[in-house]
Amino acid sequence: MISVIIADDHNLVRQGIRALLEKVSDIRVVGEASDGQQAIEMCVQLRPDVLVIDIVMPRVNGLQAVERLRSDNIPTRAVMLSMYSDETLIRQALTKGVKGYVLKQAVSEELLLAIRAAVRGETYLSPLVSSILVESAIQGRALGDEGDAFDHLSLREREVLQLLAEGHTNGEIATTLVLSERTIEKHRAALMEKLGYHNLAGLVRVAIKHGMISLND
Repeated sequence: MISVIIADDHNLVRQGIRALLEKVSDIRVVGEASDGQQAIEMCVQLRPDVLVIDIVMPRVNGLQAVERLRSDNIPTRAVMLSMYSDETLIRQALTKGVKGYVLKQAVSEELLLAIRAAVRGETYLSPLVSSILVESAIQGRALGDEGDAFDHLSLREREVLQLLAEGHTNGEIATTLVLSERTIEKHRAALMEKLGYHNLAGLVRVAIKHGMISLND
């Protein structure tokens, strides 16, 4: 029996994953976590075979959680279940030791394959994830040319960017910076316009590239 902990900050997502896993006879869900810190604590206590975890979460993100478990020699193997197909995030996850990277929009069978592969010590990637990495290797694409734009961000914009990349909501950022939520929404829109990205994955990618997220904390 494969023991699994599910870590995602959205309750509905956790419920959906649990419902899927409970349909099969060889997998047992032993716990759920709503953020990375809680996931770490549960893995230390319960020592599950596999941790299914999202990347962007409050307090401690998924990459940080995997890194901490690895540095503490916790034998749990991690499978990333993420909505982001960004090449930089995929490579960061693999570098940190995850044994699987599955997209949330993927068919349910892929998550089951990833969990079983992780237990065998193998690595499983969603077909789309694999194709992204292969295409990048063939074409030798650079990570992007947003460096000049990043240099021209204001201090406030950099603060908002870092907090967004750490998984905080607009409301949480507004509270932290003592600003209105509408102001945070304007900063977020300005960041996307200046950096040339139109989704959170792109902003997270920039934050990682420029060292705004410490994966080793």
